[in-house]
Amino acid sequence: MEIQLAQRVKALTPSTTLAITAKAKELKAQGHDVIGLGAGEPDFNTPQHIIDAAVKSMNEGHTKYTPSAGLPALKKEIANKFKKDQGLDYDASEIIVTNGAKHGLYTLFQVLLNEGDEVIIPTPYWVSYPEQVKLAEGIPVYAEGREENDFKITPEQLAKSITDKTKAVIINSPSNPTGMLYSADELKELGEVCLKHNVLIISDEIYEKLVYGGHKHTSIAEISPELKEQTIIINGVSKSHSMTGWRIGYAAGNKNIIKAMTNLASHSTSNPTTTAQYGSIAAYAGPQDTLEEMREAFEHRLNVIYDKLISIPGFTCVKPQGAFYLFPNVKKAAELTGFESVDEFVKALLEEAMVAVIPGSGFGSPDNIRLSYATSLELLEKAVERMHGFVEKNMK
Repeated sequence: MEIQLAQRVKALTPSTTLAITAKAKELKAQGHDVIGLGAGEPDFNTPQHIIDAAVKSMNEGHTKYTPSAGLPALKKEIANKFKKDQGLDYDASEIIVTNGAKHGLYTLFQVLLNEGDEVIIPTPYWVSYPEQVKLAEGIPVYAEGREENDFKITPEQLAKSITDKTKAVIINSPSNPTGMLYSADELKELGEVCLKHNVLIISDEIYEKLVYGGHKHTSIAEISPELKEQTIIINGVSKSHSMTGWRIGYAAGNKNIIKAMTNLASHSTSNPTTTAQYGSIAAYAGPQDTLEEMREAFEHRLNVIYDKLISIPGFTCVKPQGAFYLFPNVKKAAELTGFESVDEFVKALLEEAMVAVIPGSGFGSPDNIRLSYATSLELLEKAVERMHGFVEKNMK
């Protein structure tokens, strides 16, 4: 019996990371010393007080359903976090707890988009943005964040991308995959364009706590009351508290949108995992010193590795200001080593040097690669040495 799959699934673009990941696993299974730099999660364990709170909640019998939008106590802690960090006031009706930030985005697009609605996505982008828009029958519209502008889009680019079908724009700061950070002035200018054209702002702030070089994260919602009304913030505990597997994210903004998201969640996931919610309460209500320790570790790795990376022939790289990724342009290196594309360069780098990185084509930037420094400094240095040796060995 042949089963016909839904068109919405057929339209999805396969992840460009799958082939690299599968090949890396195959080589590891064969006994090769593969260094993987594709990790999208901190390499630190969840802080102990969060684990203890989750275990305590289970022992106390908190193993049942919760409200679909999340525990009131967790929503209160999220509201407190917004007030403390950004000076923003959100009522419980303006917050939904979701099964990770990714689920928050997915649910938002499902309640927001009708067939043919457009969402402006700056490139380079996180791989799931366009796929989630397409699943909601929307149309991704790309605005190029040029390397010479630190991969950020300008107000002029945003305005030119807007049509009568534009529903929203995504702003991801700090960014995956580039680590770039929009300043308050840059966000204000982008926000003015959105207000003028009545475009909803989806502000993905999942990496907000991982900022370096003395820079400061600014949420576009904190710039003015008008922009707060125009913005849905997506965030979570995954990156800030090293809780990727706990799957707790949240969205905050217009209560009618949040109510629609809650209604949809009630028919899809029922509620976020109860135990993980209790852990997340402890994450926000408890000590925050481990966050700074992790941030400092990432910044140290970045500062050590960056200069070594750009010393590789044919590598150029905008130094990131946040997250835990480097996004070097390696087009010249691919040419120097005789490869027709960066994707081919990445494949050979894995097979010959045993270093797994992610090709930038999956992020809408085919001249780049993404490598994560969410691994030990020792492995990072070894990986960069291998990449350097690979390029020099193969230079034509």
